[in-house]
Amino acid sequence: MNTRAHPWMPSSPCGAGCLPSTPPTVGLLVVALRWCVLAFAVGIVFVAAVVPCPCAVRGAVHRYGARAVLRCLGIRVELADLSDRRDHDGGLLVVAAHVSWVDVLVLTTIVPVSFVARADLLDWGALGSLARHAGVIPIARERLRELPSLVEHLDLRLRDGSRVAVFPEGTTRCGRVGGRFRSALFEAAVRAQVPVQPVGVHYVDRAGAATTEPAFVGDETMAASVRRLVRSRGGTARVVLTPLERPGADRRDLAARCERSVHRASIAPRIARTPAAAVPAPGPRATAGAVR
Repeated sequence: MNTRAHPWMPSSPCGAGCLPSTPPTVGLLVVALRWCVLAFAVGIVFVAAVVPCPCAVRGAVHRYGARAVLRCLGIRVELADLSDRRDHDGGLLVVAAHVSWVDVLVLTTIVPVSFVARADLLDWGALGSLARHAGVIPIARERLRELPSLVEHLDLRLRDGSRVAVFPEGTTRCGRVGGRFRSALFEAAVRAQVPVQPVGVHYVDRAGAATTEPAFVGDETMAASVRRLVRSRGGTARVVLTPLERPGADRRDLAARCERSVHRASIAPRIARTPAAAVPAPGPRATAGAVR
């Protein structure tokens, strides 16, 4: 949806026309098997979210659950880790361009984080309940007056050693062209003086060509998107963890540096990669969530 509540609210130029018109699909038997595994994986993640258990256990369940869901979509993850976090084990702001709800699953398999998500996600039935238990941090982009309190909350979380992921474009795009990174939430990293981890995510089909198939754009519903991707042949999410960006003193400069880093990584997918393995969390506070 591209409805704007105010002139500063992000909107996407992408729509249904950005999606492949006749993407290759898998057979009915594979689709049925994928739905069964998907239901089981989501159920396990939901139980881990609502039943009291150690944070490390919950994080591991979320990570393996995300991998299982991606398998059901035919998507595998390849990682190129160019960052150097050996001298940093505290709070971290993770930023990436936003193509789809699939981005959240991809990041969850790699970096244990809490996600900043659109506030109405919490009203999406079972998914909303899962998001609340998973520690999703809601943002109502149509209500600007709530932004300072959100920045203050993120500041405290980062100072406390948490890892928090945001999608600074504020909306989804098909992945062909990146959008501008809004600087507001970068203020939390500047205040807390914690580094930012830019992440580039690039989706390719089974032949290695760039694809917009995972995109969640236009007026497509979440249910329709899931059904479409379960039927798809899938492909690969190529992920690049770029070098950390130091916070500095200016959130606009920080946002611009991260935008350049993410967009370069997202359009240069030929870096040597290995199958994804989770990046260790600095402590028990990091969790995974879900967001469009």
